[in-house]
Amino acid sequence: MKLVSVVLVLLAPLLTSCHPLVLPLDCSDIYNNDNSRPSGVYTIYPIGATSAVQVYCDMGSEGGRWTVFQRRMDGTVNFYRGWDQYKTGFGIAAGEYWLGLESLYHLTQRRRYELLVDMEDFEGNKTFARYSSFSIDSESSGYTLHVSGFTDGGAGDALSGHNGMKFSTFDKDQDPHSGNCARSHLGAFWYAACHYANPNGVYRWGADNTLYAVGVDWHQWKGHDYSLKTISMKIRPVL
Repeated sequence: MKLVSVVLVLLAPLLTSCHPLVLPLDCSDIYNNDNSRPSGVYTIYPIGATSAVQVYCDMGSEGGRWTVFQRRMDGTVNFYRGWDQYKTGFGIAAGEYWLGLESLYHLTQRRRYELLVDMEDFEGNKTFARYSSFSIDSESSGYTLHVSGFTDGGAGDALSGHNGMKFSTFDKDQDPHSGNCARSHLGAFWYAACHYANPNGVYRWGADNTLYAVGVDWHQWKGHDYSLKTISMKIRPVL
C-alpha cells in the first residue's frame, strides 16, 4: 500500500501536466465552458495566474458572453478617483465598479473585442450603442482608446469623438484640451475637449442643469444635463 502511494505521488506532476487547468481570460471562456451559466459575478485572469479579478458577466444581452468592465447603477461607489485607482480598478463586481485599465489593456491585446454600451434613463427607457472594434494601448502610451464600427441601438454615437484619446483623471491630465477635463467634469475618461460621453461622472438623478456636463452623460441620447440611471460598458471576443 505504501508503494502505491509513493508511485501516485511521483506520477502526480505528469498527470496534472497532461490535463492543465485552463484559467478563464474573460467571460466568454466561462460561457464556452458551460453555456448554461447565468449572468453574475465570476473570476477571470486577464493578465495571468496571479491576476485573479472578479467581474460581472452578462450572459444574456445580445447573445451573452460579455465581460463588463464598467458599471453604474445606484451611485453607491465614488468614481471621482485618481490615476492609480483607475489603473488597478475599484468597486464591487456585484454592484458598481471599474475593472482597471491595466487589466483592460491586457485583455484587448490578447484578443480582438467588440464593445456594447447598455444604458437606461430614470423613466425606464433602455437603449444601447455597439462598436465592432475596441482596444486600448499600454500605460506608456496613455491607455489610448481605439474604438470603431458603430451600430446604433437608439443611443447615438457618443464614443467615436473619443477615439484616439488618452485616458485622463484629475491627477493625470492627458487630454488635448487647454484645461483639465476630468476636473471640469468631475470624472475620468478618454476625454477630448472635453466629452460626448462621461460614464464615470457624478451619479445624479436624471435632468439636472445645476452644474454643466458633470453627470453620467451620453450626449447623443439625453444631452449634457441628464444623468443616466444605469450604464455599463462590456466587451466580448469577435468571432
